[in-house]
Amino acid sequence: MPSAGDITGLVLAGGRGLRMGGLDKGMQSFRGEPLARHCLSRLAVQVGTAAINANRHLQEYAAWGAPVWPDSADAGEFAGPLAGFLAGLDNCQSPYLCTVACDTPLFPPDLVERLAQALDSQGCNLAMAAAAEEDGQVRHQPVFCLIKVTLRNSLRAFIAGGGRKIDAWTASERAARVVFDQAHDDPRAFYNANTLEQLRQLEGS
Repeated sequence: MPSAGDITGLVLAGGRGLRMGGLDKGMQSFRGEPLARHCLSRLAVQVGTAAINANRHLQEYAAWGAPVWPDSADAGEFAGPLAGFLAGLDNCQSPYLCTVACDTPLFPPDLVERLAQALDSQGCNLAMAAAAEEDGQVRHQPVFCLIKVTLRNSLRAFIAGGGRKIDAWTASERAARVVFDQAHDDPRAFYNANTLEQLRQLEGS
């Protein structure tokens, strides 16, 4: 099974934040610190190295002491989470990359370990989280993904062909799914704050 030292963690903060009025989500305050910094701290203890994918405020992100990797030029401007995946796969020096969203600050403290266990036990090239949503349906949370770096060229080709949806790319690869159960895990673990109102609600919960 991959150990923490085999894995680079990447906080995805490169989006346009359209539902936040164009604000940089990663820089919005959550419990006294920027969202992305909160996620970086939560992720860093689960992996060997942690980095940030961002396309704005690069100096501010870099001041936190972690590498900052913008989307690569060949992915197009603000091409979505997959562009962040590709930036991570292009830049990390480890055999595995684990990605998390900057607007989901309460992701499980054992996220990486459980993804690594599933990837190893099922002989897969990637593993993604799944969790029950408000309607009770269990759905993929594909932004929370552990990926073998050997998939770099597969992802590059998918993006070059116009692909943008994570589910469409992961469906083309051998993927393990790890279900996080509300009965045993924080039910807010994969709640993502798309708006400032949702962020304040999560902060007060």
